[in-house]
Amino acid sequence: MQFNFDKINDRRNANSVKWNVKEHELPMWVADMDIQTAPAIVEAMHKDVDRGIFGYQYVPEAYFKAVSSWYKIEHNFEPETDWLVFSNGIMPTIGSILRHLTDVGDNVLIQEPNYNSFFQAIENNGRHILNSELTYKNGQYSIDWKDLETKMLDPQTSVMIVCNPHNPSGHIWDKATLTKIGQMAKQHNVLIISDEIHGDLTMPGHDYVPFASLDSDVTDNSISLVSPSKTFNVAILHAATMIIPNEQLRQRATRAVSVDGINEPGILAVDASIAAYTEGHEWLHELRKYIQGNREYLEKFVQDNIPEIKVIPAESTYLAWIDCRQLTDKSDDFNQFLRDETGLYLAEGTKYRGNGNCFLRMNLATPRCNVEDGVERLRKGINKFTNRK
Repeated sequence: MQFNFDKINDRRNANSVKWNVKEHELPMWVADMDIQTAPAIVEAMHKDVDRGIFGYQYVPEAYFKAVSSWYKIEHNFEPETDWLVFSNGIMPTIGSILRHLTDVGDNVLIQEPNYNSFFQAIENNGRHILNSELTYKNGQYSIDWKDLETKMLDPQTSVMIVCNPHNPSGHIWDKATLTKIGQMAKQHNVLIISDEIHGDLTMPGHDYVPFASLDSDVTDNSISLVSPSKTFNVAILHAATMIIPNEQLRQRATRAVSVDGINEPGILAVDASIAAYTEGHEWLHELRKYIQGNREYLEKFVQDNIPEIKVIPAESTYLAWIDCRQLTDKSDDFNQFLRDETGLYLAEGTKYRGNGNCFLRMNLATPRCNVEDGVERLRKGINKFTNRK
């Protein structure tokens, strides 16, 4: 490989949320990488810093061309640059959309288990969570279409957030599924927000379907949200893009982020994002192979050594969704037990609601030695858990 993803990067004492842990602990919970970003991004940041002047910046046309080109090359979909709107991040943007395009008390439809920050964004803005729970069978999730339509028919339901690809399971929704969701939503006047932050992190041989690439009869009722933050481990850049084909909807969303003051870039956001989208292809392709290797290592180790649990097959993300139903239906307590006994710090599935109370989530975007250490701690912890008196 051209890039050294095995390199150990010491993130302690660096204001890292992930690594704000005890000395002996191994954090594999929050979704950021222990891998340095692409060199071209670092170089772009150095140029901005070395100027020594940190005044106001605008978002140039080159940024939008870079985003459009990236999606054409990586996902065979070239959004028009006129469809693109800059914002400071996906979650702040979701908050703005809810505040300005829906009413207090509206239902926001989601599919649990789901990304936990959605719950906070919905509830903190005075909207109600309406869950159409995913069906779990034989290690796979699917949509209960009858229940989904029933929830859309509720007159208070104004928005559906689609996690595309799905976090925490790593499942990629296919074109037919997304189209059916889109058609149903349009029929019942439910706006689609498609969070596609993990879209670039598909496993080799797989790709995701950008919602905005679907037929115009459903995309004109949608706002897609993309960002380099997960792809290149640059969350602190606070850079994201809304893809909105419908001009009227785009004007409303543009005004929403403007009113909330999240439409202007920080000093490092623009040039670093352009570098990512124009020079980051090879880095990403190698990273995907590396993460797939980590996933395969985890799956084989669990199969050979920890029969009490099961790693759910995934086509995307660097997150492993681990079925612990044979051991517990209280994954928060179980996760705390593992942390106390072994120092392994995973994400408890309870925070993702739905059937997450029987699952743990493990971050595999880390050097292989950490994965090896983590799964061994997991084995020891489960042995202690099953043999405790």
